[in-house]
Amino acid sequence: MARLLIVHHTASPATQEMLEAVLAGARTDDIEGVEVATRPALAATAPDVLAADAVVLGTPANIGYMSGALKYFFDNIYYPCLADTGGLPYALYVHGNNDTAGAVRAVEAIAAGMSWSRHRPPVSVIGALGRADREACWELGAVTALAAAERAGGT
Repeated sequence: MARLLIVHHTASPATQEMLEAVLAGARTDDIEGVEVATRPALAATAPDVLAADAVVLGTPANIGYMSGALKYFFDNIYYPCLADTGGLPYALYVHGNNDTAGAVRAVEAIAAGMSWSRHRPPVSVIGALGRADREACWELGAVTALAAAERAGGT
């Protein structure tokens, strides 16, 4: 069975909404054969990443950067996963109150350094979420779950 890992730092109602929409998309009945595992960024480990066929990363934009929790995640998994996760499909969602560019840039730089493959452009939301933002998060979860299935040799 394919495995999609969702690593998130959910520190606000907006990031919680985004996570719930991503999970709903990843767990849609239209996608079979994909186990969805979700881990807070402070609890996600290298074995979680090594067992994944794709990863969704979620973070608030804090002071122009990804959350400290997501940076902590990357610090802990970088070397243990570097040699074995090249090409891993990943997707990203970010919420900010006034800017998300620095957070997106930082996550993408680390993922590129790990040779992960960005599966689609990030969902970046500033301010309150609207219907289109929730739909974009739902789609992000669904298509990344499909990427996990494809990488695992499934659907």
